Amino acid sequence: MDIKVTSIRQPQSSCPFKSARQKIYGLGYSLLVFVYEKSDDAAAQAARLNMLHTIFIEKERTADFQTTSGLLRLLENQANRDDVLAFFADRMLPLDEIAAGILADEVLRTPPQLGYLTISNALQWRLQYSRAIEQAGAIHGLFRLK
Repeated sequence: MDIKVTSIRQPQSSCPFKSARQKIYGLGYSLLVFVYEKSDDAAAQAARLNMLHTIFIEKERTADFQTTSGLLRLLENQANRDDVLAFFADRMLPLDEIAAGILADEVLRTPPQLGYLTISNALQWRLQYSRAIEQAGAIHGLFRLK
């Protein structure tokens, strides 16, 4: 499990890039996310942190929403290996040809669960939590603790 603390103004953080597989099958660990709102009191030279949300995201739900929802739609429409490979190319997943083929075969054998993060491609993943915050408590695997 990892703990993330982020502002409600831009609820995001970074995490180490391991493989493109993380966008499809999740980060491999759960997240405990604290979302705060900060207000400054210049006269008192103090700041106040108001904890707005505390959410727990099970590791199975830490994949990228757009990637997993797109793959699940493809699979519902009887996608084959070439369809999945074309999807990977369209999404610009950081994969070489061999890794893409292996991952496409895995997706066809073992469809992913719908993820609730937005994971941007970069040297580090950029995790965005807005969807997870909105859906916490309404979706299995996303728990609202506060």
